[in-house]
Amino acid sequence: LVLALVLLPPGPAAPCSPQPNATRFVCTEPTLRTFPSGLPRTTLAISVEFTALAALLPTALVPVPSLQELHLSSNRLATLSAALLRPVRALRVLDLTNNLLLDLPTDIFSSSQHLQHLVLRGNRLRALRPAWFQHLPRLLWLDLGANALAEVPPEAFQALHSLRSLDLSENLLAALPPGALAGLGALEQLDLEGNRLLTLPPAAFAPTPALRLLFLQDNELRELPSRIFLPLRHLRVLDLARNRLRALELPPRAPGPALELDISGNPWHCGCALRALLRSGAPLLTAAADTRCASPAHRRGQEVAALSGAGNAGC
Repeated sequence: LVLALVLLPPGPAAPCSPQPNATRFVCTEPTLRTFPSGLPRTTLAISVEFTALAALLPTALVPVPSLQELHLSSNRLATLSAALLRPVRALRVLDLTNNLLLDLPTDIFSSSQHLQHLVLRGNRLRALRPAWFQHLPRLLWLDLGANALAEVPPEAFQALHSLRSLDLSENLLAALPPGALAGLGALEQLDLEGNRLLTLPPAAFAPTPALRLLFLQDNELRELPSRIFLPLRHLRVLDLARNRLRALELPPRAPGPALELDISGNPWHCGCALRALLRSGAPLLTAAADTRCASPAHRRGQEVAALSGAGNAGC
């Protein structure tokens, strides 16, 4: 019997076994179903991605109190405990991309004052809870794209005074309430691509004077309020492609490189106002071949870029 036991082949090793005294742990084993145990206290970064992980115990991170990065993308996580992040107060990066999260506890980030990058893209979040962001004064990057968010509560991001990039693309937003961007005075990039926006509040961008990149393509915008871009004196990229706009107003022309402007895929009315605006603003039109006039009839199908360089004939 003893001899038989000795001759038996060893059982399969546990996938992704931690190494002693390591500072980084990486596991992309598709069969992994439970969060690895035995992680050394020296661990600073954990990447458990593309696995079958569906749950995390509230105490999963207790053994790694110095953790700074936690990457959990492309797993099967549907819920997280409110206590999960409390032992890792030095956490700076949290990536939960492409999981099955329907909601998060309101106080899940209450001990995460050092968090700088938070990625929740590609989950199933339906409601945006302002309480999530109340304790994140150092957050620089927030990605909420590709969820099922239907609204942004007023002043939801009020506490995020350091935020530089906000991604709300590929959600179900039909409107932004006044004050939706309040508190975001440092914001440089805003992505609202691929929603259902019909219009925007007249003072939508008043709280974001530092904005440099604004993405509004693939919405249902029919018109924009007068002077909506007036606060954006540092804007360098504006994407309005594939909406339903017929008229345009540009941000104030600033010194430096020309504004990169994509207005393709809209039914532009190529009258004197649009032509004069493009000449005076002198933007760099991207996708110019797809930027064509829908009216008046004698201009239909012509490239807007060609008309913007034409003279004042007919005006």
